[in-house]
Amino acid sequence: MTVIAPDALADRLIGAARDRRATTPLTDDHPDLDIATAYTIQDAVVRAREAQGAIVAGAKLGLTSAAKQQQMNVDSPLYGWLTDDMLIDTGASLICDRYIQPRCEPEIAFLLGRDLQGPDVSAAHVLAATELVFPAIDVLDSRFAGYRFTLSDVIADNSSCAGYALGGQGTSPVGIDLRLVGCAFYRNGALVATASGAAVLGHPAASVAWLVRELAQRDRGLEAGQVVLAGSMTEAVAVEPGDTVTARIDRIGSITLACV
Repeated sequence: MTVIAPDALADRLIGAARDRRATTPLTDDHPDLDIATAYTIQDAVVRAREAQGAIVAGAKLGLTSAAKQQQMNVDSPLYGWLTDDMLIDTGASLICDRYIQPRCEPEIAFLLGRDLQGPDVSAAHVLAATELVFPAIDVLDSRFAGYRFTLSDVIADNSSCAGYALGGQGTSPVGIDLRLVGCAFYRNGALVATASGAAVLGHPAASVAWLVRELAQRDRGLEAGQVVLAGSMTEAVAVEPGDTVTARIDRIGSITLACV
């Protein structure tokens, strides 16, 4: 059994992102890396971003749909942290050479109007605490070559967090059954996939509630003003300069992101 040094492994991931050069999975050298230690490494990665001036702006969930779990060969959701420097502002483009191997996926984003914390938070609590929902595109960028990783690897890598974009004006979730909203995802005008909100742990708000309950085990929670990406409804698609991706979500709106 090898000795796991979380800060050293975090430095390896930070260096890969900085140099835009993929590395090998941490579990190649540390097959005993468990999920708890992986989140400790993730915390160190996020602290390093904060030390450079970034501010935690919210969270994202991953592997919340059967499609994503099958694509990545894992069987459990995960979460990571969004920082303000990851936001791609409305009308701005995704600059591909800032990433190693960018991929995009469509999501519903929740803007929280009040704090959420505790082991008993439900989807109803999430909806009551949500100020607005947005159509969103989550930009992934694994620091592992070819997106080859285990669940522990990707957690340590801040769940492949890289960027996110919110579309248009937010919509109140009141009166919208987010299980039933349909999503159509396009790349370069061609339909890539369709899904409904129910693809995200049965209900996107249930996905956010799962996150809050998980955070409660670490005496943490979510804060008013933070954005939470509930998880992708479809598989992610690789993008390169010249591509355009569009997510259209019933009753919530649409977002288009050009890649340069």
